[in-house]
Amino acid sequence: MPIAVDIDVMLARRKMSVGELAQRVGITPANLAVLKNGRAKAVRFATLAALCEALECQPGDLLRWEADGAAGAADAAGAGEPEGARTG
Repeated sequence: MPIAVDIDVMLARRKMSVGELAQRVGITPANLAVLKNGRAKAVRFATLAALCEALECQPGDLLRWEADGAAGAADAAGAGEPEGARTG
């Protein structure tokens, strides 16, 4: 899938750890890693909103579309959160 996930970029800009972001968002570090590494197939809007709030950014700062073949291995992985990974 041609959606690239740039959570790492925002974490670096905010000088925040994965563990700290996971705690602020209310998801496990493992589920955040799935999102961050582009292995999830979906992301809930509530999770995306919580990420944006914690990182003080816009959804477009975290997700971007790339033409097929442009994102390399991340293309096949997809973006988002596993079904049922977040409650609420």
